[in-house]
Amino acid sequence: MEIVFATNNLNKLKEVQALMPSHIKLLSLKDIKCFDEIPETQNTIEGNAIEKATYIKEKFGYNCFADDTGLEVEALNGEPGVFSARYAGPKRDATDNMSLLLKNLKTSNNRNAHFKTVIALHFNNKLTTFTGICKGAITTLKAGNKGFGYDPIFKPTGYNQTFAEMDLALKNKIGHRGKATKQLIDFLNNIS
Repeated sequence: MEIVFATNNLNKLKEVQALMPSHIKLLSLKDIKCFDEIPETQNTIEGNAIEKATYIKEKFGYNCFADDTGLEVEALNGEPGVFSARYAGPKRDATDNMSLLLKNLKTSNNRNAHFKTVIALHFNNKLTTFTGICKGAITTLKAGNKGFGYDPIFKPTGYNQTFAEMDLALKNKIGHRGKATKQLIDFLNNIS
């Protein structure tokens, strides 16, 4: 089975490929010669995932899936949420995003947060979504050099390491994207 993962984020591609069984071949946007800037204009994480998957399905015709992920911080009323990648501006700079988040939480004792990933799958002309959530807390200092995005300041509940200090296998096991991807794989295994 071949399926397109509609992302230009090589870190996400690597995480998801590590979870896929051998009978599911993941194609990247580059593989299908899609060099478009895929729109993300919705105001929810689920809406963005659906918009990206629908764009690829309608324009290129492939069975495909897309994800969108946001970090939702309790003390900030769910911010940065759907704007996680662009929190500090359109440059999508992870360091700037983390700095702004830490600054906005400076006076808060409530560090509770969770990552939420929604995967939207277009398969055989049917749309299905899968959601993975990982609860945790925002640290006061960055730690670790693995992962990407907010990983150096997010410590999952029950662990003493940030995502950026964990190896990929553990992050995939407990993390939001891994949880949503496992649901996707279970779904694909049942129809293949």
